[in-house]
Amino acid sequence: MEHLTKQTFFEKVFNWEKNKEWKFEGELPCIIDFYADWCQPCKIVAPILEELAEEYKGKINIYKVDTEAEVELAGAFGIRSIPSMLFCPKDGQPQMAVGALPKETLIQAINDVLLKDEKVEESKEDKKEESK
Repeated sequence: MEHLTKQTFFEKVFNWEKNKEWKFEGELPCIIDFYADWCQPCKIVAPILEELAEEYKGKINIYKVDTEAEVELAGAFGIRSIPSMLFCPKDGQPQMAVGALPKETLIQAINDVLLKDEKVEESKEDKKEESK
């Protein structure tokens, strides 16, 4: 999992200095984990995110932002409590979730928010196959 700075965030997620409206810059949908080293719930979520990064490799990216090091970045998203996770689909608006979410909830959010368009494409492909 890659740790983002303000600069890499601009390149891979969203450049708020260039765009007033949300414009996702990434290739794959992503989760951004806003955390701090001293945060106990963040330490609980970290290995789950590591597992999900492997399970969804090639489908989504999972990034981490250290709120202590990247104060401006955390401030830009109004991060008040951590862990906070920003779910960024390729199209559409990002969605924020706060708290140490269990793996099942994260999987549901990945499928419902990040990969929903992919599911639509898959169901279209399934229908094409059935109609042959």
